[in-house]
Amino acid sequence: MPKQSLLICTDLDRTLIPNGAEPESPRARDYFRQLAALPTITLAYVSGRDQTLVREAIHTYDLPLPDFVLGDVGATIYTCEQWDWQAWEAWANHIAPDWNGHSRTALAALLQDFPMLHLQEASKQNTYKLSYYLNLALNHQRVIDEVQMRLSAHGIHASLIWSIDEPANTGLLDILPARASKRHAIEFLMAQQGFSLQQTVFSGDSGNDLPVLVSPIPAVLVNNASAELKREALQMSRLSGVADALYLAQGDWAGMNGHYAAGILEGIAHYHPEILAPLEFR
Repeated sequence: MPKQSLLICTDLDRTLIPNGAEPESPRARDYFRQLAALPTITLAYVSGRDQTLVREAIHTYDLPLPDFVLGDVGATIYTCEQWDWQAWEAWANHIAPDWNGHSRTALAALLQDFPMLHLQEASKQNTYKLSYYLNLALNHQRVIDEVQMRLSAHGIHASLIWSIDEPANTGLLDILPARASKRHAIEFLMAQQGFSLQQTVFSGDSGNDLPVLVSPIPAVLVNNASAELKREALQMSRLSGVADALYLAQGDWAGMNGHYAAGILEGIAHYHPEILAPLEFR
C-alpha cells in the first residue's frame, strides 16, 4: 500500500452524482467506492447541498460515507463519523466577521429592491448562505457587480458565487461571507488536518467550482462539464500560472468515458497513479 495519504475533495451533483445529461460509465461508482475504502484516503464532499440533501444523495446514489462534508457552497463544515455529523464551530467563527454583524435575513432585506433576484426555498438557505435564482437571460455579471456594491456600502465582505442549474435551466447566485467559498473551506480543512497541496485532489463540474479549479489545489474537471466552463477554466488557470494544477478528464481511461466518477478516477490516476495501483479495473 502507498504510504502517502490523500485527501479527495469532490463536488456531488453532476460530478460524483450522475444526474446530468451524459451517461455514466458502468461500475464507475463501484470503483470510486473501492478507492474511498482505502485506508490512505480521506474523503470530503464539497457541495452546494446542505447536510440533509447530502445525506439524501448518499442514500439515493449509494455513495461512500465521507470523513468530512463541506456543505452550502463552503458555508458549513462537518466532521463525519459514519452518520454522526458535527458542525465545525471554528469554521463558523472564522467566517462570521465578514458579514459585519448582519444576519442572512438582514442581507436579504438590503437586497429586496433587486427585482431580478428571486429567493430560493428556505431549505436552501443557511446561517451564512443567502441564495437566489436568476434568469439566465439577464447579464449576471452586471447583477453581481450591483449586489456587491450594495453590500460593500454596508461594510459587508461577501463572496458572490454564480452557477447554472442546467436541468432547471436557471441561474444560481449564492451570497456567502468572503472567506466562505469552496476553495477557502478546502484550504481550511487542509490546514486543520495537515494535508499539503501534493496530498489533495479536488474534482468539480460547474461555475461554483471554478475558484478551486483555477487555484493551486490540484483539480479535475470531469468530462461532462460544459465546453464553456472548460474553456474558462483553462484560460483562467493559465493566466494565474496554475495550469499544471488543472486536469481535464478526456475519457478512454480504463475504458470509461470520463463523466462523473469516471472523470474523478481519471484525474486521480493523472496525479497519483500509485494510489490506484492496488485496485483492479475491469
